[in-house]
Amino acid sequence: MPRNDPRQYDDLAAEWWHPTGTFALLHWLAAARAALVPPAPGPGRILVDAGCGGGLLAPHLRGKGYRHIGVDLRRTGLEQAAPRGVTAVLGDVTALPLAPHSADVVVAGEILEHVTDLPGTVAELCRVLRPGGIVVLDTLNDTGLSRLITVTLGERLGIAPPGLHDPALFVPPRRLVAEFARHGVPLRIRGVRPSLTGLFRWLVLRRPAHGRRIVPVPSTAVLYQGIGRKIRGIEGRAHETGVAHAAG
Repeated sequence: MPRNDPRQYDDLAAEWWHPTGTFALLHWLAAARAALVPPAPGPGRILVDAGCGGGLLAPHLRGKGYRHIGVDLRRTGLEQAAPRGVTAVLGDVTALPLAPHSADVVVAGEILEHVTDLPGTVAELCRVLRPGGIVVLDTLNDTGLSRLITVTLGERLGIAPPGLHDPALFVPPRRLVAEFARHGVPLRIRGVRPSLTGLFRWLVLRRPAHGRRIVPVPSTAVLYQGIGRKIRGIEGRAHETGVAHAAG
């Protein structure tokens, strides 16, 4: 199976909610991502989770007041997301089956380093985001250090499943900032990493990590978060709403 093949997620479906399994680090990142999402300012607000996988973001959004819509390519992940309160939509992040300006928040966690059309994906994320809405993301930087830690060492140590990432698709922050700026979404970037105690508990002791598992760091050389707000009036009408689900 080639690197970055989405079918791998079908083979790994049982790992989505295993507390110390292959996707444990994704749970930590989901919690850190959700911490950047503000409470909904009113009823009926929509959060779109692009590339939602098994719905790991869901427990960290409880009480924030959003309708959580998850879009993913793989039915195996959506089948696990739906029972956790996610409105599951089968679809591709490069062609989101959602109406323009339908989302108050768009979240793109650990998905941008997997897409083969970054400009098209960013355009779609911004298309469905209403003016004044917020985008929250995290992804991997395109550096030698990132490739070493994530692929070379990460696959040997069990931090990432073999072949899950194609380092040719890793995303430098400067490029991502430029792509979002084209659509009226200025991004603020900061580096993050897993806590060392969390990694030790997971990789060595095979126990769930506790406390603050993702911490900010000065460097964006490996892993980074981004948050931005879409400039009002940048495109279309601010009051356009609704969700158009794909057929089938």
